[in-house]
Amino acid sequence: MSQKVLLSSKEINIILHRLACQLLENHLDFKDTVLIGLQPRGIFVAQRLKKILQSEYGVKEINLGLLDITFYRDDFRRGDKPLEANTTKIDFLVEDKKVVFIDDVLYTGRSIRAALTAIQSFGRPQEIELLALIDRRFSRHLPIQPNYRGRQVDAINDEKVKVMWEENDGEDVIYLINK
Repeated sequence: MSQKVLLSSKEINIILHRLACQLLENHLDFKDTVLIGLQPRGIFVAQRLKKILQSEYGVKEINLGLLDITFYRDDFRRGDKPLEANTTKIDFLVEDKKVVFIDDVLYTGRSIRAALTAIQSFGRPQEIELLALIDRRFSRHLPIQPNYRGRQVDAINDEKVKVMWEENDGEDVIYLINK
């Protein structure tokens, strides 16, 4: 098994700032927009973006929710090990809001399909967009594309993208792992 660094901490930071600017360009004051980090790993991207938007671009109010999609997935009963659900924390209405789903890696698109189903429990959004830090474009099983893309990666065969965060893993780095 070999691994190479796909993005360093500095590169991740640059990409997060670019994504924050793109969100700001399209949503201005975030009055009618909410950010939803997809559990488990999309929450780190969402929290970082919220922090950047508030501290560096002066956006005062940003609603950030955390959505667990475990039991909405079409494959949740197919594994041998029992699944552990994560926390869903959405303490605001999504009814008639612009919702931005945020995830670390867009792979097959099945997580996003599950999120589309899960968010309906919290109201009917006006619009839903997708922000993905890493887009594995040749791995899609469903016709889902991100509105905001950090980096496009052509990972093939048994290659895996591993995103590590300072808060969880001790460092900010993204690896491409060859099995």
